[in-house]
Amino acid sequence: MSRPVPSPPAQPDSLLAASTLDFLLIELVPLAQRIAEQHAARDRAQREDYARSQIFHDQPVQTPSAAAASKPAADTLSVGGAPTDNTTAAGGAGDVEEENRDAVFWRLDGMGYRVGQGLVERFSAGRPRPQTPLDSIKFVCKDLWPLLFRKQIDNLKTNHRGVFVLTDQRFQPISRVSVDRKAGVKAGEDTLSRAQAYLYFPCGIIRGALAGLGMDVTVHADSSEIPAATFQIKTRGAKA
Repeated sequence: MSRPVPSPPAQPDSLLAASTLDFLLIELVPLAQRIAEQHAARDRAQREDYARSQIFHDQPVQTPSAAAASKPAADTLSVGGAPTDNTTAAGGAGDVEEENRDAVFWRLDGMGYRVGQGLVERFSAGRPRPQTPLDSIKFVCKDLWPLLFRKQIDNLKTNHRGVFVLTDQRFQPISRVSVDRKAGVKAGEDTLSRAQAYLYFPCGIIRGALAGLGMDVTVHADSSEIPAATFQIKTRGAKA
């Protein structure tokens, strides 16, 4: 009597894996934002402490007449003995916001980079290694993208000089971001700005994956209309 043929081992549930990535990003992006804000607040407190120590310990004692003569003009603000005009002080909030955004980007991009390297090491094993930069990009579009985001890239363009543009018309990580179109243009812009943070981690994944295939690239992502996303990949020294 013949024995039953054992069934092959079950494949990982791709839907479960993709959902896990969604949940990871839902928690990862706010966490990175909180860490950046906490670090920025700590740095501001340290600068303020240093400024106060300069005022109380390093400034010479002045007579009332000397103090009046050295008093800064009405349109300047003196911090730690260094005069600063009001326009610079007013622009500080924008500078802090820009610094926080950069900190969030580098944190998420760095984590994504390590994930991308690990994915390439695992899923390119046993396959012919891409021989050209275009072959490596196609591996990302056709093999890596469905693994992570449940679909292939919708469009790939290149100028054949080291610049590649990948377009996903329904990018999974931002597909559930809601836009209240009745709230006006400003609300839509604010939503796009918030959604931008969810593109940083995938940028790192692409960069890490291509690094694992021997390509040194920079990756910039943008979304002009949710849920579409565009990723521009430039090799080092590429000409736009």
